[in-house]
Amino acid sequence: MDVPELLESASLLVPEEVATENDITVNDIWEYLAYDEWEVALDLLEELGDVHPLPLTFWQTLANAAEQMQLDRSAAWCHWRYYETRHGIIRADLTLRPAHEAHRQTPFSGAGVLRPMWNIGKKTPTGEPDLLIASLWAEFIPFMEPGGQATVRLAPLSPPQWQHLQPGQVITMHEDRTVAGTAVVLDIQRPSALPAP
Repeated sequence: MDVPELLESASLLVPEEVATENDITVNDIWEYLAYDEWEVALDLLEELGDVHPLPLTFWQTLANAAEQMQLDRSAAWCHWRYYETRHGIIRADLTLRPAHEAHRQTPFSGAGVLRPMWNIGKKTPTGEPDLLIASLWAEFIPFMEPGGQATVRLAPLSPPQWQHLQPGQVITMHEDRTVAGTAVVLDIQRPSALPAP
């Protein structure tokens, strides 16, 4: 399918009554599609997907459209949301250690590229902290600087091992055995049964 067909297909998965904070609905998106405003339509569909749970195929279709339009960050976000739809959402407030206290001296992309280890309270059979891997997406900022703070979303490599997390729990980020940052869990949303497309 080409980009317009993909966006139309995704639009059909959004209930008509769903609206963004600015009262944008799927009917508004159809108008943008009629005028070949594909990037605007994609952005608005992403917004609608963030206000109402939609099926996995919605996010996969948007990711395919974004890839065809060579919108790398949008494609990455749609793949991220596909993962969250399937496995649930973990959000936390992360504060990185400053450069003079940590190994990291440079900023990193906030777009799900970094896959650090996390101490979430699990122990190895010998009693050592069992560090688990989860990718990190920083909300509303393109890069995280040493010493920076942001609300982040985590995508665990092994989601079932993270089921015990609770809001308010403190977890630590590691890029090696030392602590690179500290996060307070804000929100846990378990995957919900979504209607079939």
